[in-house]
Amino acid sequence: MENRGLDPVPDDERRGRVRALFPTWVAANMTVLLLSVGAGLTVFNGLNFWQVLVVAVAAPVLSFGLVGLVSIAGKRGGAPGMALSRAVFGQRGNLLPGALIWVARWGWETANAVTGSFALLAVLDLLSGVRSTPTLVLVTLTVFVAASFLLSGLGITALRTGSRVSAWLFGAASLLVLVHLIASAPWRTVLDRPPGPAGMMIAGIGTLAAGGLSWGPSAPDFTRYLPRSASARAMVGATVGGALVTVGPMVLMGAVMAVSSPDLAVTKDPVAFIGELLPRWISVPYLLTAVVGMVLINALSMYSAGFTAQTLGFAVPRPWAVGVNATISLLLGGTLMMVATSLIDTFLSFLVLLGVTFSAWIGVFGVDLLRGRAYDPAALMDTTPRSGYWYTGGFSPQAMGAWGAGLAVGLLFTEVDWFAGPLASTWIGRDGLGWVATILVAAGSYAALPRAADATAGGPVGF
Repeated sequence: MENRGLDPVPDDERRGRVRALFPTWVAANMTVLLLSVGAGLTVFNGLNFWQVLVVAVAAPVLSFGLVGLVSIAGKRGGAPGMALSRAVFGQRGNLLPGALIWVARWGWETANAVTGSFALLAVLDLLSGVRSTPTLVLVTLTVFVAASFLLSGLGITALRTGSRVSAWLFGAASLLVLVHLIASAPWRTVLDRPPGPAGMMIAGIGTLAAGGLSWGPSAPDFTRYLPRSASARAMVGATVGGALVTVGPMVLMGAVMAVSSPDLAVTKDPVAFIGELLPRWISVPYLLTAVVGMVLINALSMYSAGFTAQTLGFAVPRPWAVGVNATISLLLGGTLMMVATSLIDTFLSFLVLLGVTFSAWIGVFGVDLLRGRAYDPAALMDTTPRSGYWYTGGFSPQAMGAWGAGLAVGLLFTEVDWFAGPLASTWIGRDGLGWVATILVAAGSYAALPRAADATAGGPVGF
């Protein structure tokens, strides 16, 4: 079990390898909801196969390229992302983006837990004809959340091992689905579809990339055990590669399935729907490995959420901090499974809001990193006015101003089921580019301002 919390990892304990990042980011994207997203690109956005291919490649390259960039801070500072964020925003200032990011993770973990529970229910139905009941729904949800909590509580070694195993299992099961689709899909119909509007393709890239950006603040959590000599280029490459080999094929498979089964894009239970589309000898192992994959996603998210909770002042060990998020996702997940009319609509709404929320932080943090930020371990852990990262009353005015401006502008262009900004009807809003506006405003504002002088001895460093 990993016992280390927010404290930076000493150099003599940094024995991680860059190649371990590849299966980590494969596992972080193993959700069957990507199949429904791919179906939505065909059904709602009206895209043809080649346009979906562009979306499925461009979105993970764009979003996880930024995630890979942020991950460089982990090897540089040896601490979790939201602890390193104290050096940027100030000890008190960091509480604001930290609280918003922590709450945003509730939605991500809840949507993923619900999908995993649906997968368990689908497998039970396929194997033994067990039908879903409210009691069984809560039981499967509890089992899923408990498994995620256990794995995340064990720490980084368990997560790395689980990611490697899960990546191989899910890859093999996905290959079975791919072979079945190649043999059975109506390819003439698939390839003869006319192209959709270019704006809808841009919107698809924006929506899909927004989900990837939500991993930005977590990226240093998985690189802080790497030695300082680790190649930054290799880190970014492993991050993008792990996401690309998962997101690309799954989105394309969903788009192909939707040509003959368009209801995949709107079903409340996409997992059971997928089980009905495939032969039992494929659907059962596929859904079982999907459950394992989604447990890994939730465990990775809870692992980072535990650190975030600690930066907010929860004076408890990391596993107990993880338990706070586990309890919240259990409560919210039970509510969502009982009352949601369309899981995919709820999921897409979360992706859009996540993109804006996390982009504001990424814009400021990324520019600060590119400026050559060096992290002082003692100042990171000192939350008193004596800290080298106290700035003005505990806040960095430049970072806070740029972050707030980016967040406000992004929300102006954002529209989801329960919220619409006043500029959501403009082409930026219609094309789902609110997160792009967020990151450009946040990064541009911070880059235009002089960086607040800290009281540490560290100077800029290279990659």
